[in-house]
Amino acid sequence: MLDRLDAAAVHRWCAAGLDALRRHQQEIDDLNVYPVPDGDTGTNLVLTLAAAHDELAGNVTDLAGDLRRMARGALLGARGNSGVIIAQMVKGIAEAFAAVRVPDGAALSTALAEAARLARAAVAAPVEGTVLSVADGAARAAAEADADLAEVAQAAAKGAAEALARTPDQLAVLARAGVVDAGGRGLCVLLDALVEVVTGVAAPVQPAPRRRVTVRETGSPEYAYEVQYLLDAPAEAIAALKSALGGLGDSLVVVAVEPPVWNVHVHVNDIGAAIEAGIEAGRPRRITVTRFADQPPPAPAGLARAVVVVVTGAGLTAVLDQEGAVTVPGPNPSTAEILAAIRRSGATEAVVLPNAGPVQAVAAAAATEARADGVRVGVVPTRSPVQALAALAVRDPGRRFEDDLVAMADAAGACRYAEVTFAVREAVTVAGVCQPGDVIALIEGEVNLIGTELAPTCRDLVDRMLAAGGELVTLVTGDQAPPELGPLLRDHVGERWPFVEVVLLPGGPPRYPLVVGVE
Repeated sequence: MLDRLDAAAVHRWCAAGLDALRRHQQEIDDLNVYPVPDGDTGTNLVLTLAAAHDELAGNVTDLAGDLRRMARGALLGARGNSGVIIAQMVKGIAEAFAAVRVPDGAALSTALAEAARLARAAVAAPVEGTVLSVADGAARAAAEADADLAEVAQAAAKGAAEALARTPDQLAVLARAGVVDAGGRGLCVLLDALVEVVTGVAAPVQPAPRRRVTVRETGSPEYAYEVQYLLDAPAEAIAALKSALGGLGDSLVVVAVEPPVWNVHVHVNDIGAAIEAGIEAGRPRRITVTRFADQPPPAPAGLARAVVVVVTGAGLTAVLDQEGAVTVPGPNPSTAEILAAIRRSGATEAVVLPNAGPVQAVAAAAATEARADGVRVGVVPTRSPVQALAALAVRDPGRRFEDDLVAMADAAGACRYAEVTFAVREAVTVAGVCQPGDVIALIEGEVNLIGTELAPTCRDLVDRMLAAGGELVTLVTGDQAPPELGPLLRDHVGERWPFVEVVLLPGGPPRYPLVVGVE
């Protein structure tokens, strides 16, 4: 347990906070209904803290300096209204700790008060029931605690949680939706991470709230665009800028990154006027404009169940991405990489498809770690990407998790798979002796055919597999396949097996000119 904050603790807090926000990202996105139901507050907070983490990467130096770097990264990378406000709070904490000799509980209390003050000052029209109220609750509770660092951190986290619970009473739109403030929830997650760093005890895993089906940000009846940019401008130009932007829209936040750089965020109808106001004040850059109506809807409530797939090959990755899967680059990912993908999904339930025998133990280890985070995880022991495609085809997030897991496992198991590759050494196989450079076809991991030419061997493999029955054949061609191989095999199946449906996909795994699946 720490009795003083130091630079190493700042690094741990930033990393732990980012990790926690990623775990709660979907939950926070689903809470988002104010100022408009954009469903992206969790995402914006993750991106904001990720920028802070990147800025902080490197050697641990000193408390004040590392806090300043963390704040600078957050402010430069801040996304959305809540992201800018949270970044401004980190700046307040950095400024407060830079002015104290002993970074103890009393200093943390002072820092949280300054953070709440700067956050409120950054907003042109502060609204109660938002992250500002939660920040005030944390600061008040910290001020009432003893000087012990752990007690102050714990009191702040508790005060923030209690303030968060009151936000529906303060903001009617939250009460109507039956949710708490999304930005405030994000702040609670960060304060819980601070408690974990100070005390060495992880915060208890909270059950995910009831998921809501929200619409991606469509804009209020008044304002249809979000404009955000960094602005190089003198401090004396900011008052006029705020006045001009305040007359154009709402959700206005203007904060100093490090003079003369400012982060500007506003919701407007007149995009040009918002940018022109920045030009009059100074030099805007990194300009982003979001039309709320163009934002895709989030996954409906049933899709809280993620499918995490280990995959190699650009074409297969694109197909799986389109199917809504969370992809992990193969062929040999670590436990941490699969676990990160599960957490990145933000889902409360996840199915992992390892797509290779050696990866199954790694996937199982990642699943065990994810369960400790409160995520319900199952592993379907797929050994080929075509089995993953078969499993994805039958998934139904609307049914019970166990039933869906069984259905996906059944579909994967019913898909026979094969690969074609080239021998790299002489070897004795059940199909005979192969020489270096020979074309070898493996059915479910065992060599069944040896040939000297690629196309005839692939054709014979497909015939051998379809001779055992099948209604659908999936042909995945890899980088080493000549362009004509896929169409040649598709046409062959059409002539030889006219009642079999063919799916042809390019961009398979390297070293395998062809992967075949038969269902």
